[in-house]
Formats: sequence, structure tokens, C-alpha cells
Amino acid sequence: MFSFRRHTDKRNGLNIDTREITLEPADNARLLSLCGPFDDNIKQLERRLGIEINRRDNHFKLTGRPICVTAAADILRSLYVDTAPMRGQIQDIEPEQIHLAIKEARVLEQSAESVPEYGKAVNIKTKRGVIKPRTPNQAQYIANILDHDITFGVGPAGTGKTYLAVAAAVDALERQEIRRILLTRPAVEAGEKLGFLPGDLSQKVDPYLRPLYDALFEMLGFEKVEKLIERNVIEVAPLAYMRGRTLNDAFIILDESQNTTIEQMKMFLTRIGFNSKAVITGDVTQID
Repeated sequence: MFSFRRHTDKRNGLNIDTREITLEPADNARLLSLCGPFDDNIKQLERRLGIEINRRDNHFKLTGRPICVTAAADILRSLYVDTAPMRGQIQDIEPEQIHLAIKEARVLEQSAESVPEYGKAVNIKTKRGVIKPRTPNQAQYIANILDHDITFGVGPAGTGKTYLAVAAAVDALERQEIRRILLTRPAVEAGEKLGFLPGDLSQKVDPYLRPLYDALFEMLGFEKVEKLIERNVIEVAPLAYMRGRTLNDAFIILDESQNTTIEQMKMFLTRIGFNSKAVITGDVTQID
């Protein structure tokens, strides 16, 4: 069964579709596998495609931009087929399968072309007001962060590369699109030798990572940042300690990337896991 209804969102002129699909045959065990524990798979579809999914039994109501609603309907039908029993065993649908299905549909790349540049700007409320792009390049920078898994931000000092990347990460965390934020940079001294630094690992690398801390403190407040760091929701670490890790459901920011070697950059890129974003910032005129 399939029904279709379209209306126009008068607030921004975007077409919003509402579709209702029914997955047959109705099987509670297969539906549980499709939706995942606590509806995690459905929530991932909602987050990644920017749509709303309401379910009652095997009836699904999808609301959002036309191309995203169509893709979500196709993905749900396809994955429901994949849950069919094999040798009497219901097949589980893992979050990675949702991620790959969205990638294969190429819906994010197509939908990005139909959205006005400034319509995708991130506005984030902080203690000091709302953070929003001030130039077309900044707006395009944030739009690219939203639309792509990997974004390179290259520009001179003071253009907001790191600050806006942290803002996008905080926004994604607040909207529960990701589970943690990881901030990293190569521990390279800026033109002068600091000598021996006392303290444990965290105290030794903190001076190099202070710009990232400053942005977090401004957006979230000192106490909340400290709590999130204690719970490992926010992790700040030197690039050398990324080796051997796979980071899923994370927003990763590599700052001062102009100081990385080719081997370090390859190592960093291979750390990116499922449902993760990476923003790589740097200024080629400031290689230390």
C-alpha cells in the first residue's frame, strides 16, 4: 500500500512531502529488526535525511523534502526485505547498513543542490548570543559540513575555520545526530621551543589545544564542558593518539592540519567510522 500527499512549507518555500507506506507481510519480529533497539535505525534515518518518521505497527508516515522522503521509503522497503528469515532466523539490520543504504542512494548530494546557500546556515544559541555565518564563504563552509562526511576548511587566521567547525559539532551533539565530539591537532610548537612541560598527558597537551577549549567554553559554558569531558562525550587529544582507533557516531575536528605529514593525514582519514563527520582546518601560510 502506498499513498502520497504534498504541501508547501510557506516559511521557506520548500516543498514538503508526506508519504505513507505499509510494509507487508506484517511481522513484529522483522519490524523490530528493521527499526533497531529503541528505534535507533529509524532515528538515524531521521537525522541523516532531515525527515520525520512516525510508525504504527507496519504503517510508516514519512514527512520531509521530496527527494529525502522518496529515498527513505525505498530504503525502508529494501531493508525490510533483507530482514526475511534465513534458516528460520530473522536477519538483523545494523546501523552500518542504514549508513551504506543512504550512501548508495546518494540522496544527500542530490538534496544539497536544491537548497539555497543561506538556507542551510547553522544558527546556534550560546551564552553570548547566536552564532551564524557572516560571509557567503562561511555560509558555504557550514553548508558543506552539513552535506558531506569530510570537509576541508583552508584559509588565513581569523576567518572562523575552527570556531564554526566547533559550532557545527556542538549543534550536531545538541540535536543528538552524534554521540561525541573529538578535537585533535598535531602537537607542534608555533615557532618557539616550550621545553619540558610538567604534569600528566592532559596537562602537557592542553597548551596546544587551548583554541579548541576556548570555543567550547564560549558555546557551552565551562561547567557543561567539564562534565562532557568527564563522560568522554567531548575528547581533546593530540593527533598521535588517534592511531588504531575507529570513531563511529562522532564529529571529529582536525585543527592546524597544515602541520601534519602525509602519513599522519592518511592515518587520520582512516579513523573515520560510520555516521561520523570530519572537518579538517588549516592555513598553508602558517606551517610551523
